[in-house]
Amino acid sequence: MKPDIENLQGAWNIVSLEMEGRKYPPGGSQIVIRGDRFTSLNMGAEYSGKVTVDVAATPRTFDLLFETGPEAGNRSLGIYQLDGDTWTICLGLTGKSRPSQFATKPGTGQALEILKRERASAKGKQKLPAADQSADPVAELEGEWSMVSCHQDGHPMDPRFVKSARREFRGNTTTLTVGGKPLMKSRFLADIAKHTIDYPDLRQEGIYKVSGDTLQTCLVVAGEPRPADFTATPGDGRTVSAWTRKKPR
Repeated sequence: MKPDIENLQGAWNIVSLEMEGRKYPPGGSQIVIRGDRFTSLNMGAEYSGKVTVDVAATPRTFDLLFETGPEAGNRSLGIYQLDGDTWTICLGLTGKSRPSQFATKPGTGQALEILKRERASAKGKQKLPAADQSADPVAELEGEWSMVSCHQDGHPMDPRFVKSARREFRGNTTTLTVGGKPLMKSRFLADIAKHTIDYPDLRQEGIYKVSGDTLQTCLVVAGEPRPADFTATPGDGRTVSAWTRKKPR
């Protein structure tokens, strides 16, 4: 039987994210394990460092020592379960204690994530210009939008998240804020004729529709089949959201 560090080799896409008892869209986040090294793309920022696992502990534990990125020099302590191509982890944010169970509560500083092993894909990566606020905007998307509803993997998001979420499109860059704080930022590429939209820095692809002051999006992890509609069904891996345009004052 292979040791867990060998079974964890490769790229893992985060399909479900919960922090301190609240559900969040995973935003195309990914963890890649190569040997005893990890690289993580999280909310548009990249982190890397060393990973260690302990299969003798109950539940099994892992440590992430960050060497580059915004958390360089810090350490996160976690527990995990591995079932084939599904990896479930619960970890304390840097500087927090190791969780004892696969659940989070307000004030704990812990995150619960479910990851799926990335499937091999021959699909080429799109080449996009660097983020530039002065790039030609997509007129029908340009501006600020307030979230009306959101379903992740077929389940409705926490109403508190929905109420405070805003998305802004400027040039070829989009930023998602929650409660006035930036959560995700990425370049985007929209095909107006095909109604497709891609967020390469978040590894998300999907479709969109603008009807007056209403915006609908349906996103999946890059490499998965692009959605054809805006339906939300449990287990579909989609992030389906609706937004309303913020009126200029």
